[in-house]
Amino acid sequence: MSKFRFSVGPWNVHSGADQYGPATRAEIPFEEKVRRFKELGFDAVQFHDDDVVPNINELSEAEIKAEARKVKAILDKYGMAAEFVAPRLWMDPHTADGGYTSTSAEDREYAMWRSYRSIDIARELGTDMIVLWLAREGTLCAESKSPVWATQKLIEAINKMLEYDKSIRIVIEPKPNEPIDRSICGTIGHVMAVSAATIDPSRVGGNVESAHAILAGLDPACEMGFALAMGKLWTVHLNDQNGIKYDQDKTFGVENLRGAFNQVKVLVENNYGANGEYVGLDVKAMRTTKDEDSYKHLQNSLEIFKALEEKARRFDYDFQKKCIENRDYEALEMYTVKLLMGLI
Repeated sequence: MSKFRFSVGPWNVHSGADQYGPATRAEIPFEEKVRRFKELGFDAVQFHDDDVVPNINELSEAEIKAEARKVKAILDKYGMAAEFVAPRLWMDPHTADGGYTSTSAEDREYAMWRSYRSIDIARELGTDMIVLWLAREGTLCAESKSPVWATQKLIEAINKMLEYDKSIRIVIEPKPNEPIDRSICGTIGHVMAVSAATIDPSRVGGNVESAHAILAGLDPACEMGFALAMGKLWTVHLNDQNGIKYDQDKTFGVENLRGAFNQVKVLVENNYGANGEYVGLDVKAMRTTKDEDSYKHLQNSLEIFKALEEKARRFDYDFQKKCIENRDYEALEMYTVKLLMGLI
């Protein structure tokens, strides 16, 4: 039995539409998703602000909070928690050139309004975590923004959020590119530096997504380890990725099984979850998936994670120690592969 708690977002069960083709499956109502998440063994739901309040731009602050309370009632009905709320700042015309780092003061103000409302929503849902996926915080044209200015604007925006609510935590999810060409905060190292520059570094941490680390040419387990060493890994988005191309959000472990094992291993070894952290999934079903299998990628990801967790917990550290002492890394590597292949 797993010692971890798991979270998932409603966007992880979707109709299959993408920028190249229409939907291939029926949309599923939110409450039905929550019910099935609970049945599958998830403990919490991840949210964007407009997952909770779809017409957020049209409502007053009081109306937004009232809508959030309706969603909280659904979570309570099924015994589910809210893990975090993330302002969706990449879908609105105001954020075509970024939100916090837009060259338009009006658009930057809009980004702050959405961020404040996300904090309000989080409070109504009972979570203190705001995740910032900085989707468009960067450039499409390298000369359009100074990276110094853009970084300063990002820090300024985070400081405003920290001041708006004295107990909220800000968790930055880095990605090196896509949809923008050059991100100003592309790795967990960038996140740590931004955290240190804020008015309250103790409330600014990181979220490592497996695919995002791979897109940066980095090892997800090493990115997680770096954040863990800083005491700043406050959530994760586990998935998989076939090389450095577009973001794929594949089922966890299906492309890079050894890499997935080492992600689980670093979490197990460092007692991740002891402070209430969730193991979050951010995986998408293939377009070819049928309606009746809309949750299979989530089931598969959980099954793979738990199998790798079992292997991580029986990893032979005495043998590892001997291999390290003798610098017999061929033997250590073969041991790991045999463990994953079920040969030992």
